[in-house]
Parts: sequence; structure tokens; C-alpha cells
Amino acid sequence: MTRRRKPRTATIPSCFRWPASLIPFLAFLSVLTINVPCEARQPPKPEESAVIFGTVWGPDDRPVAGITVKIRRANDKKAHWEVLSNRRGEFEQQVPSGKQEYVIWADVKGRKLPNGKRLQASPKVTVHIESNERADTGLHLQ
Repeated sequence: MTRRRKPRTATIPSCFRWPASLIPFLAFLSVLTINVPCEARQPPKPEESAVIFGTVWGPDDRPVAGITVKIRRANDKKAHWEVLSNRRGEFEQQVPSGKQEYVIWADVKGRKLPNGKRLQASPKVTVHIESNERADTGLHLQ
């Protein structure tokens, strides 16, 4: 004996009808959406921003993946952004455009090289941003 499956579609009773007063209003809305100029339908432009891009280099001058890179404004005390270096040792972070200096450093607490030696943190690097631009830098671990 096979079991019959119940239909999963919802049915609307035949007695349900749109109110007559609503039909002209719906037609009016469809006319409004068709006559909207193309300029008004474009999405708003995102805020302009600058990009800090860099590479984390190991003591053997090879890129290192998975290192936490911290970024802060020069006049702040704590890191505002944290990013991880990808498999090619690269990282990038969008920052607000405008004249500003940023300090970048690598957080290597508890990280070891494959030969068992501990990584030493690199010196902090200062990056200067003038406007919406890309600043390239590098962090060399010891």
C-alpha cells in the first residue's frame, strides 16, 4: 500500500477577491515605478575610504600567513582594527579617507616558526594617508 502525500501548496478560497477600491490604486503604483528616471534608481555611492595594504615577512624573508596585524590611529592608544594575513602573507584594511597617520604592528604572542624558535615582533610602522588612496607597507618579523 502506497501512502499519498498531502499537497504543500496553500489554496485561497474562491470567495476571496480584491476590493474594488484597491485595484485603481495598484494600477497607479505600477505607473509610478515604470516612470522613475534611471538616475534616481542608482544605488548611493559608498563613502570614500583609503586602504592600507601590506605583507608580513618572516625572518627568512618569506611571507607568513595567519599573523594578526593591529592598526590604530597615531593619536590613539589601543588598536582600532585587527586583520589576519592571508596565505600569501598579505593584509588589507579600509580606513576613513582624509589626512591621518596610522601605526601598524604584528601581534606574534605565542607564535613559533616550524623549527621551534619563537617569532619576535617587528618594530611598529607608521603609515601616512592624505586622502582616498592606497598605502603599501610591509612588516618584517625577527
